[in-house]
Amino acid sequence: MTQPNRKRWMVSSPVIVRAQAILQKEMVREVLAELISTYVMMVFGLGSVAHMVLGGNLGSYLGVNLGFGFGVTMGVNIAGKISGAHMNAAVTFTNCALGCMPWKKFPVYVLGQFLGSFLAAATIYGLFYTAILDYSGGQLTVTGPTATANIFATYLPDHMTLWRGFLDEVSGPGGVPLLRPSPPQEGDSRSPSQSRGREFRVGTVPGHISAPGFGLGPWVATMASTPQVLLTGLLQLCLFAITDPRNNPAQQGTQAVVIGLLVVTIGVSLGMNSGYAINPSRDLPPRFFTFIAGWGVQVFRAQDWWWVPVVAPPLGAYLGGIIYLVFIGSTIPQEPQILENPMEYEDRKIHALPTTTPPQMGTSSLTPVSESRVKRASVRPVIPLSDSIHTEQF
Repeated sequence: MTQPNRKRWMVSSPVIVRAQAILQKEMVREVLAELISTYVMMVFGLGSVAHMVLGGNLGSYLGVNLGFGFGVTMGVNIAGKISGAHMNAAVTFTNCALGCMPWKKFPVYVLGQFLGSFLAAATIYGLFYTAILDYSGGQLTVTGPTATANIFATYLPDHMTLWRGFLDEVSGPGGVPLLRPSPPQEGDSRSPSQSRGREFRVGTVPGHISAPGFGLGPWVATMASTPQVLLTGLLQLCLFAITDPRNNPAQQGTQAVVIGLLVVTIGVSLGMNSGYAINPSRDLPPRFFTFIAGWGVQVFRAQDWWWVPVVAPPLGAYLGGIIYLVFIGSTIPQEPQILENPMEYEDRKIHALPTTTPPQMGTSSLTPVSESRVKRASVRPVIPLSDSIHTEQF
């Protein structure tokens, strides 16, 4: 087959034409945008968590915040003009519930987010497989001193009760880890590399919560039990403020960076209780991946926590959205529209004759009106009154 014939066959191939037609559909482009943006965000975020859990001094609490924050920035740059780059089922739910987008798009967005998050978890598992086995001694555990399931999803620590954690999820967006110095336990026979990884234990991992036994103290539990329902709305409230053109939005082209800095700020200020895993798309798909990858059903049974990062974030985001729209958005004064040069349009103003005026010979006379009284030298024939006449109003 010659080169021209090959090109002609490739262009006219029914499969390629059909694929191109499918990719041009709005729903398809949106689901792919959510999938890819969520994948990028999760790869950077989970990778930073893996460094902190498995690498000892190679990772840090701040590093996880930066990983997720700039992962969000890259995701917004990828999908911002196509789907809005939600990357969060709670944000999608809030936009649908408040009428910002139709409900028919909700399953489409969530499908893309869940697939992207699941694929990101599989990618991190493949990249860090040997490190995970080395750290855990070949045992994939959910709780305990060598737990590795918290690289991928959240688990409630002992100092938090289920409902206190629920309140914290409603009150704290984001998901970053907390490192606590940890003295070695007696009888620890792990390798030097494993011991190095235990110099710091994960207290709360981005969207991931520490295994039982690594509590932060009674004062943290007291703080978490405070009814901070308004705080979970911080993420959604700030997102509305950043993107509201009627208020004081971020400058065009800087929204992605500002949203990423918002995630980092929330992480370094509110990430110590339950990991503030306010994103169902970030928690549930990786948890399901660990279920099928070898960690077993314990990923869903551990303290019955798995449903909290799925149910609480949409509630908090919805409250935050309502707070912004009611107390901020509805109070922004509407600026009157001002014509740049109103005199330019004054002479174009046309008044239609009353409909009671009988038509003459099928036509009617219209007189242009302007400030300068021009001699009516002639009468211009116009369109019959039965036709529509465009009248400009100022």
